[in-house]
Amino acid sequence: MTRTLWASVFGLLVAAALPAQEVAPAAPAAPVPAVVTVVLSTVIGEIRVELEKDRAPVTVANFLRYVDAKRFDGITWYRALKLDADGKYGLVQGGLSGTVNKAFKPIAHESPAVTGLRHVDGAISMARLEPGSATAEFFVVIGDLASLDGVAGTEDVGYAVFGRITNGMDLIRQMLDLPRDPEAGEGSMKGQILAQPVKILTVRRVSCEPAAQC
Repeated sequence: MTRTLWASVFGLLVAAALPAQEVAPAAPAAPVPAVVTVVLSTVIGEIRVELEKDRAPVTVANFLRYVDAKRFDGITWYRALKLDADGKYGLVQGGLSGTVNKAFKPIAHESPAVTGLRHVDGAISMARLEPGSATAEFFVVIGDLASLDGVAGTEDVGYAVFGRITNGMDLIRQMLDLPRDPEAGEGSMKGQILAQPVKILTVRRVSCEPAAQC
């Protein structure tokens, strides 16, 4: 037997003697958090929002309670805070301001540290005074505002993000440039109230597939 042929045969014998290598099973894909889609129909157009019902269950359930009871019908976007001259950073707020009789009881606070949801561009979050006082006031962030996420290890637990705008951010930015009443508002909100608030006609859930996501 030639040396070359012997080397080939030896290689085959060694390969046959080696145990078959097991192929590690592929890691299962992480489950996609379930969301509920709602549409806010306003006098200037529609704003579509995905609510993170898996990651912020308490806050989303509260928001949907108002939606299903139609208590958000007829409310307004009434506050616009521009944090820079170009309008790259700011927030627009809406809710049941001035109609306390329509508000349900305050809900437990779900901080960004717990939910993992952050105040990035298009995030929708709950307005409040102290943690655990949120009811029916919410705001949308324009630009990334990490300062609203809170500070780990301190009493600053941030604000409760519970979803994001998937369509209609152009309308949110449009509201940021609307005229404000310099005399309206109290305390830190003075000068941030829109001279003509933008009316929200209806807020409704949107049918989606699979049905379990709705």
